Amino acid sequence: MVTNITNFSRSGLYDWMLQRLSAVVLGVYTVFLVGYILCNPDMDYARWKGLFDHLSMKVFTLSALLSLVAHAWIGMWTITTDYFNDRAFGSRSLLIRLPIQLACFVALFCYVVWGVHILWGL
Repeated sequence: MVTNITNFSRSGLYDWMLQRLSAVVLGVYTVFLVGYILCNPDMDYARWKGLFDHLSMKVFTLSALLSLVAHAWIGMWTITTDYFNDRAFGSRSLLIRLPIQLACFVALFCYVVWGVHILWGL
């Protein structure tokens, strides 16, 4: 079992399950939005804003945003630990991997802050 400070849940099995669960949430969210758009062909800004004014839609959107961030983080962590390893880069692998992971973390954190700001107006 790989344990690293940059791992999301410290277990490959839990990361795998979390990534699958986040994919389901994202899939349901996507199907809902596509269905809503198809069922409302004459949609305007007021109707779109009305959809996102409901608390349930805000919570659903926030869960989709957090699922996207978790999914992306687990994927990027897996990619960086699989491809930027000691076998490929020797002792420099950590010096290459950590800045990439830090950049991904900062970007994902900014997306969450930005998304929460847009959704809740905080």
